Amino acid sequence: MSSSNPETTSAKRKAPDDRAAFKSAPSQAIHFTARNPPWTYLKLQLIHQPGTSTAVQSQPLDPLTARTYINSALSQFLGLSGTAISIDILKILPEAPQPKPTDKFIWVRVPRQDAPAVVAAVSSWIGGGTAGGSVGSVAWRVCAKGNYLGALTQGSGEDLFAP
Repeated sequence: MSSSNPETTSAKRKAPDDRAAFKSAPSQAIHFTARNPPWTYLKLQLIHQPGTSTAVQSQPLDPLTARTYINSALSQFLGLSGTAISIDILKILPEAPQPKPTDKFIWVRVPRQDAPAVVAAVSSWIGGGTAGGSVGSVAWRVCAKGNYLGALTQGSGEDLFAP
């Protein structure tokens, strides 16, 4: 007597083995690239021309003077439209007066599309002193330019993933 009643016939299903699915799936790496960062960062050095007194060279660069020098360079190179470029001064070194002449650096942030104009303006500018022969002329040197501040201040980052 065979019974074809579905209620009496039991068919067992085997549960799927989840471990086998994880072993067979290949690992995937996710890559992310920021193609168009909105800002460009510049490291600028203020250069005093020969003949400038050591007292002037030892004084720190204040934010107002730095902005005045940069705006002067932009207005000389690009006219009135150059002064409309947004520039953020992020850091100025050294912050305190030094006993001897020292290098003066500033880090600035500019919109990415305006960066070539800013680099051209500050690198070709030479500012005149106002206090006779004791101040002398100053100029900007572009030390570094990049789209990421971390790479600009700390280096290339190649040692970040070294074992």
